[in-house]
Amino acid sequence: MHNTHKAPPAPIPKTPTPADRLPVANPPEADRLLRLPQVLPLAGVSKSTWWKLVREGRAPQAVRLGDRCTAWRASEVAAWIERGGQPEPQA
Repeated sequence: MHNTHKAPPAPIPKTPTPADRLPVANPPEADRLLRLPQVLPLAGVSKSTWWKLVREGRAPQAVRLGDRCTAWRASEVAAWIERGGQPEPQA
């Protein structure tokens, strides 16, 4: 006789989002600083678009590390991505 029992279908893996790649679950890593080349692939926008969003207050504000050095908090970038690239709601 043939075995008619079929195994249940394998679960479909969740497609990772850019926010999934940020280490927000580990508190010391959550507030690490990301430089622009690290932020752009996560944000999915060009450099000029990113800076426009920052100037308009629609993306996280940069942390100045020096005259020509800026970075962004990983936790703020992750939260921005989770909100669908929208600014944080004002109270």
